Amino acid sequence: MGEHRRLVSAIVADTVGSGLFMPITLLYFLATTDLTLVQVGGALSVSALVTIPVSFVIGSLVDALGPRRVMLAGNLLQAVGMAAYLWADSFVEVAAWSILLNVGRQSFWGAFGPVVVAISRPGERETWFGFLQAVRNLGYALGGLVAGLALQVGTEASLRTIVAVNAMTFVGAFVLLLGVPDHRPALDHEPPPGGWGVVLRDRPYLRLVGIQFAFAVGMMVLNYALPVYVAETLDLPGWTVGVLFTLNTLMVGLGQGLVVRWMTGRQRARMIALAHLVFVASYVVFVAVGLLPLVVAVVAVLLGAAVYTLGELIGGPVLNATAAEAAPAHLRGRYLGLTQLSWGVTGAVTPVVFTWLLARGEVAVWVVLGAVALLAAASAVRLPSTLSAAGATVSDGRLRDPVVVEETAGEP
Repeated sequence: MGEHRRLVSAIVADTVGSGLFMPITLLYFLATTDLTLVQVGGALSVSALVTIPVSFVIGSLVDALGPRRVMLAGNLLQAVGMAAYLWADSFVEVAAWSILLNVGRQSFWGAFGPVVVAISRPGERETWFGFLQAVRNLGYALGGLVAGLALQVGTEASLRTIVAVNAMTFVGAFVLLLGVPDHRPALDHEPPPGGWGVVLRDRPYLRLVGIQFAFAVGMMVLNYALPVYVAETLDLPGWTVGVLFTLNTLMVGLGQGLVVRWMTGRQRARMIALAHLVFVASYVVFVAVGLLPLVVAVVAVLLGAAVYTLGELIGGPVLNATAAEAAPAHLRGRYLGLTQLSWGVTGAVTPVVFTWLLARGEVAVWVVLGAVALLAAASAVRLPSTLSAAGATVSDGRLRDPVVVEETAGEP
């Protein structure tokens, strides 16, 4: 971490807090309001849909004000929104404060990519994105553990305590970020004029965003498709779902650095394609689980989850590094805002799509997901012909040419 301990600590604080609240979100509002499950889900869904276009505004703000200021604003908004949950007791209030919370979350993570690029040098990008992804997962895991204790207590006071502590973690992250330098790219000449029109006309980058969208769809499997498939469709023991999440968290937290080291020297585009193919292999395992007896099925679904997580470990840091380096420095906030938008759209759409597909039978969801991943893999292989950053090789930072110390932005 070196000189970046405060930044990493802020990210830990943010993710621990989020890990605290995510597992109890629905249960908290059911316990503290008179809303039904459908009403709570509706309020949260409305807030997610309303805030999707905010990525465009955040991208522009990152370019104009610098990523650190946007991250600071994001933490404050999340702190206010989370604290307001303590008094929310109607559909409108839950939706309104959730909108504020989502805007803050998008602000923080919309500025995340530009900050990582600013603090790292060419040849270190996969290492930094991978390291911070591992840190985030461990933070979520720690927060989830504490949330589990609160659920074990099971009182309204314990749930409200979790919300209050989460609000304080956002304040803590804000204080830590105050001591972080205002990372902005140093331009040795006046940047050419440009805005969202430049970004949206950049067809090679839009192809990369499409591939990232397909990867994000795959990443939603563990949250939305697999738990329902395992517990409801296959009727496996309920504890299996918890073990799946634990396995995923541990693999990402402890194995991300090893995977980046293994990928070093290999072409980014091929690694992106491989990540999608590994996703396909995991889907094949999940389909096969439905044909197996109970004990073997439990072992097989855990094996499938391990294969699936390997796809996450391969694709995550490489896609992030490629997206960051393919963007011109003076428009990086907007470019990465577009990739952030893909995550927002998948988060809003996939719960509905996955549940609809699962209702069509055991295989439908995996066939569709497999087709999406195969298309993305085929597109990724052809990407270097139009996007030079995708043709570069993965580096873990140890093989960097020591002469190259200045940040260079890839051509869009």
